[in-house]
Amino acid sequence: MEAKKPKNCADQERKTCSKNPFSSIKFFVCCHGLLQLSQLLVSGYLKSSISTIEKRFGLSSQMSGLLASFNEIGSVCLIVFVSFFGSRVHRPRVIGCGALVICVAAFIMSLPHFMVGPYEYDQSIASASSNLTDICQLDGTSRALNNSSCTSQSVKGTMHVIYFLFVGQFLLGVGGVPIQPFGISYIDDFASKRNSPLYIGILFAVTFMGPGAAYILGSALLRYYVDIDKIPSADIVLTPKDPRWVGAWWMGFLVAGSVMGLSALPIFFFPREMQKEEEKLDKETDKKPRTDLISECKPNPEIYQHLSLMGFIKLFPKVLVINLKKPVFLLVILGQVNQSAMAAGIMVFMAKYMELQFSITASMANLIMGAINIPTAITGIVVGGAVMKKFRMSQKQAGAMCTIVLALCIAIALPIFFLGCPTQKFFAPGHVPVGSEEVGQNISKCNSKCHCLETAYNPICGYDGIEYISPCYAGCEDVSFAFTENKVLNYTQCSCIPGSGREGYAQPGSCGSGCSYLLVPFVALSCIGAFIASTTQTPSLILILRSVGQEHKSLAIGIQHMLLRVLAWMPCPALFGRFIDSTCLLWERKCDNNASCRYYDNTLLRKRYMGLQLVFEVAAFISFFIVFVILRNQEKRALNKISPENLKLTTRVANGQGASE
Repeated sequence: MEAKKPKNCADQERKTCSKNPFSSIKFFVCCHGLLQLSQLLVSGYLKSSISTIEKRFGLSSQMSGLLASFNEIGSVCLIVFVSFFGSRVHRPRVIGCGALVICVAAFIMSLPHFMVGPYEYDQSIASASSNLTDICQLDGTSRALNNSSCTSQSVKGTMHVIYFLFVGQFLLGVGGVPIQPFGISYIDDFASKRNSPLYIGILFAVTFMGPGAAYILGSALLRYYVDIDKIPSADIVLTPKDPRWVGAWWMGFLVAGSVMGLSALPIFFFPREMQKEEEKLDKETDKKPRTDLISECKPNPEIYQHLSLMGFIKLFPKVLVINLKKPVFLLVILGQVNQSAMAAGIMVFMAKYMELQFSITASMANLIMGAINIPTAITGIVVGGAVMKKFRMSQKQAGAMCTIVLALCIAIALPIFFLGCPTQKFFAPGHVPVGSEEVGQNISKCNSKCHCLETAYNPICGYDGIEYISPCYAGCEDVSFAFTENKVLNYTQCSCIPGSGREGYAQPGSCGSGCSYLLVPFVALSCIGAFIASTTQTPSLILILRSVGQEHKSLAIGIQHMLLRVLAWMPCPALFGRFIDSTCLLWERKCDNNASCRYYDNTLLRKRYMGLQLVFEVAAFISFFIVFVILRNQEKRALNKISPENLKLTTRVANGQGASE
């Protein structure tokens, strides 16, 4: 009679199964790493194009911050269920389904581009092929353009389009919930104890490349005009340096969504369970497999396996209260919340801040974030973990490391707080150029007979160093075109622009802040700060794992992720957006409502944006300092309980001496 075949690819079938890549945990690590990279490519791309989406749909920074954090709502709604299901489900298939949801979410977020008409960047057009120019016309003709398009239907249509962005963000959060937890637990279950930390480290290293790739993708695609698919390239008058330029933000969602969909396909072919990776003994040093720090701290979810879903939901708040009563756990979480709040402000608005402060394009700002800032922070995370492993730090030492690191971050943040550009001088109806009230009154009198449109926005830089929101407000009566390129060369006969030898001369485009040379030291200091701050990630995680009971470690990580989302990643982008909006000097008006901001008070913007980051940094420092004090006192109390004989013996052993004479 034929013998029964062994299960799980054992013995005779092991060679056959080894030829199947989907039975290899190493291949799963590769596939899952690519999947997580794609996930962060989708979620990070919105942050890279946030200022462009603001300009395209007339959103305030507070609204765009709310949009950026909306995916966290979907995550929080399901995080308890992910903690419960653990290994009870077919994890690769659940991961694949979540990835497909993210793919759909990315395509949904690109839909607004196809649902609205071409981008209208001004009520007047300055081009060689149009009679509707925005120069000064003393007879008041050719001013037919008005707010006739501002109907209630058009306003509702714009809002309905924005709803698609919010729906896409919500689905992005829902789809991303099972990917990382299930992937890590799957690797930990079927990898050897020796290799599991290595695989998880590789997974995180690949994953952290996602946000950088998102910013680089945004840098590449925002160089293309938003309506490149709707109008011929020859009719595109604007350039990326023009403040009215809107890049092809929608293309990135299609690219990232497609990459996500392709990355999800292999995950479905992995089995629910596979043959556990064989342990390889180190003959020189070990008789049995080693277990390092990460394995020792591995969560133990089996104690919850007997509970029903309702029982687990009832248990979750109890575990939450038990752990929050522990001062070390509570203070470490509070410190991480403040650090995450600071990171949320950086991830969502740092590119926009550099655009406004140093007068660079959105493409250049994204390139700096993706190629410099984020890789520096990733390096800091790796270095922090290496330092922990090298010196085998205790809890007190981990707390001391976090405290010292955050003190250094505060020292670096202080010069950044004062490093910025002054507010540019500009003229607009109802606004006086900075420090030039008399000049503003003269300009208002000068252009009073030009019949300028209040909604016009075609910035020009006058020879007097003042930026005018349109040639009409500068009193320019003539314009020179480059007919071969269909673009404006300059404006002349500008009666409101004084000057010696070149009176009445202006060039199209913004004057800028005039201190772009400060960008290099700003980026250098911010990168040093990001590197140092990110080294605290591993020590703070170890503090959390060692501050709770072995039976609660699994839920403690879930509680940590939930609190970080609820207290930091959800509210803080909108909070930073609110602070940025409060520095606006001139709002774009659409249908008698404020839309996106056109000019900011650069000095006030720097103080409020960087000041808020500094506040969070100081709060994190205080939290970890108190943690260090508590752990130091606990260590002292523990030493006081040791008898003099045992203390003497412990001291001798620590100094490398024998236990006896």
